[in-house]
Amino acid sequence: MDEGCSRIPLLGDKVVSFEAQTTRGPIQFPEDYAGKWVVLFSHPADFTPVCTTEFYAFQKRYPEFRALGCELIGLSIDQIFSHIKWMEWIKDNLKVEIEFPVIADDRGKIAESLGMVHPGKGNNTVRAVYIIDPTGIVRLILYYPQEVGRNMDEILRAVKALQTSDKNKVSMPANWPNNELIKDSVIIPPPKDVKTASERKSQYAGYDWWFCYKKL
Repeated sequence: MDEGCSRIPLLGDKVVSFEAQTTRGPIQFPEDYAGKWVVLFSHPADFTPVCTTEFYAFQKRYPEFRALGCELIGLSIDQIFSHIKWMEWIKDNLKVEIEFPVIADDRGKIAESLGMVHPGKGNNTVRAVYIIDPTGIVRLILYYPQEVGRNMDEILRAVKALQTSDKNKVSMPANWPNNELIKDSVIIPPPKDVKTASERKSQYAGYDWWFCYKKL
């Protein structure tokens, strides 16, 4: 975002920069994560049932995220001692150690700057998800209400899809890699001139020149 701009970051924007205290020590974001993908997510509050199930689910998939060069960072408007005690509770009772950092945004300034607080849903954070690429650009944003837990497999799928799209300069179909029409194939970018359009169906499988696809 530009200096002095108060709006929340949108897709394609540079993510806001901030310093924060986390359960794994202080961070400077996004500078400390340069070169890595990041899933930055907010949860409404510590010691709540839905949030507990989400942290358990995120931690179970943490090795898969890291294998993609992607880090997880949690956030809520709680103090650091609350985060630490909750992490201890999860470890003691659910036998899982939360290894990724959780930001203590006890004054809510970071959450507000990222659009994680929606006044119509109260004063705590909604279940926001920001997927940020290695250059610090916001690539995907998801919002869930407090009463609905997230699908971590979808978030993991979205990271894989974004990485595959970037690497191969293609688009990803619905439910990729299990699309009902083209299965695990990817979509070729649309042609930009008449000549390319006329050649497209002879070069790739497809339904028409504007809907062609290939396997990777």
